[in-house]
Amino acid sequence: MRNIIQSLIDDFHERELPDLVARSVPVSPMPHKANVVIGMRRAGKTWFCYQQMQALLAGGLPKERILYLNFEDDRLLPFSVKDFQQILDIYFSKFPSFKNQECFFFLDEIQRIEGWEAFVRRVLDTEHVQLWLTGSSSKLLSTEIADRLRGRSLSIEIFPFAFQEFLLFHGAWPEKRNQWGSRTRASLQHMLGRYMEIGGFPEIQTADAEFRRQILRGYVDVVILRDVIERYNASNTNALRYLIRHIISAPGGRFSVNKFYNTLKSNGIACTKNNLYDYLSFLTDAFLFYQSPIHARSERAKQVNPRKIYTIDNSLIQAMTTPDTKDQGARLENLVYMHLRRRGIHPEYYITEQGAEIDFVCFDSSGDEKLRLIQVCWNLTEPKTRQRELQSLRKAMDELNLKNGTIISWMDEESPQDGIEIIPAWKWLLKEII
Repeated sequence: MRNIIQSLIDDFHERELPDLVARSVPVSPMPHKANVVIGMRRAGKTWFCYQQMQALLAGGLPKERILYLNFEDDRLLPFSVKDFQQILDIYFSKFPSFKNQECFFFLDEIQRIEGWEAFVRRVLDTEHVQLWLTGSSSKLLSTEIADRLRGRSLSIEIFPFAFQEFLLFHGAWPEKRNQWGSRTRASLQHMLGRYMEIGGFPEIQTADAEFRRQILRGYVDVVILRDVIERYNASNTNALRYLIRHIISAPGGRFSVNKFYNTLKSNGIACTKNNLYDYLSFLTDAFLFYQSPIHARSERAKQVNPRKIYTIDNSLIQAMTTPDTKDQGARLENLVYMHLRRRGIHPEYYITEQGAEIDFVCFDSSGDEKLRLIQVCWNLTEPKTRQRELQSLRKAMDELNLKNGTIISWMDEESPQDGIEIIPAWKWLLKEII
């Protein structure tokens, strides 16, 4: 193991860092706290770490004061908690003068090593090292971080490309911001159509359609195998795959375990309700799905009402469903939800007293103050659709005592009237504030 670690350190220092699209993620490292970079596999966590390395190098830091190891590298297997000390021994024997200087360790997919948290705490307590850790399970964000690092970490969630990052990657970012001439509007509308199809996973941006679908399905397979089956010893893969396809085919749909249990039963697939609850939790832990509860004062109401479930990236909807099942409005709603989550907003859905559904109640970053209601509708050209959406939104605004609401559509746009703004999705996605 010692020779392997030595070789991996030397290899990293010899090779050039890759060119990349800078991610729009705020970072504020603090002394004696580990920076934990989390998110779904292939969302760009490692490349985000490369971005931090490039920033350090641009500031004049020698590359030798940076260490990078990926614990999914097969050459590091088997690796145990006892082997962590060898990393320190080898690094500081190679660079003894760095013992008294700040160094930067990037440890990729560290959660795969049992007992990793003890090593992290010791390094934070005894070494002059800033730690960057990555992981593909949200357990790294919740129980493991809270319980094992005991307030010694800062979490940074990485998503697939946002629309702005997608434009930058493809060289389509408009030269003059906020000057939306007809040519720019047409270009951005076209690029949003591509973004709805291609999605934001960095690796598949330039792949052809069929190869892209194969890669994306492979992502889901890896989530099933490594983040659910291996991690939680889940054994009912048939029910698990059926569950994934069901949710992905209905983005933003209200999901009931009881109803889905009956669906499985009618299809001859054996699975307990408890297992279904567990599987949904596991897939959420792996960042494949995100859950949105109903907006209600009562916690009981939030518990008994079904949650709406969204998929991390629209490309997976494109890859995992057939053309006749693609609901354009639902896909647009999924895209809007994920944009809100990228910005740290955890929206809830709302049901008016008359039974109309409002897609998103948005809160401030503390989660306490309601900011705005957002409704997503593919188009408002049909008078009955327009009337229904406007009436439902106004009713919800009255019930929740909110002055502002937004309807996001594919192409419709109108100036704000009576507190309601109608805005095309491409423009809303590029706005700085809600």
